[in-house]
Amino acid sequence: MRSSRLSKRRLFAAAAMVAVSLLPAACGFHLAGNARYPPSMAVTYIDAGDRYTPFYRKLKDSLRQGGVRVTAVPTEASAVLRIHQDQSGERVLSVTARNTPVEFDVYYIVRYSLEIGGSEALPSQQLALNRDYTYDETLVLGKAAESDVIRQALADDLVGLVNRRLTSLE
Repeated sequence: MRSSRLSKRRLFAAAAMVAVSLLPAACGFHLAGNARYPPSMAVTYIDAGDRYTPFYRKLKDSLRQGGVRVTAVPTEASAVLRIHQDQSGERVLSVTARNTPVEFDVYYIVRYSLEIGGSEALPSQQLALNRDYTYDETLVLGKAAESDVIRQALADDLVGLVNRRLTSLE
């Protein structure tokens, strides 16, 4: 009797899990990583001055995860994504009476455009994000790592913004 109750509970739990897993698909929900790029971007060349920035690497990975073949040969591409500016850094926001930095601002600026089939599909657009953090001179190593983590997070956010714009194209 007890095993019968237990098996009914398991069956009910399994049915409930299946139903819950199907609900998001029914409303058109897609995971953030599953971007749907226009078919004209099936083979894309990324024209960037620096291919080793956090933004470039994350954008390239995101395009690939979305089913876009990123090519190294511009002539075989149906779309060219131009990265005109990919710049990050930090600046001092406030200092103590002894002229020691207390607060920094980490910024990331990206300017990009998209060309499909030789014509401009998306004119040059600039995105800029920044975040500030407090600085303690006794924790120099930790604060340097914090700056890098913030820079990576800003690059992630910028890639998300660019992806939303690219996936909205027809």
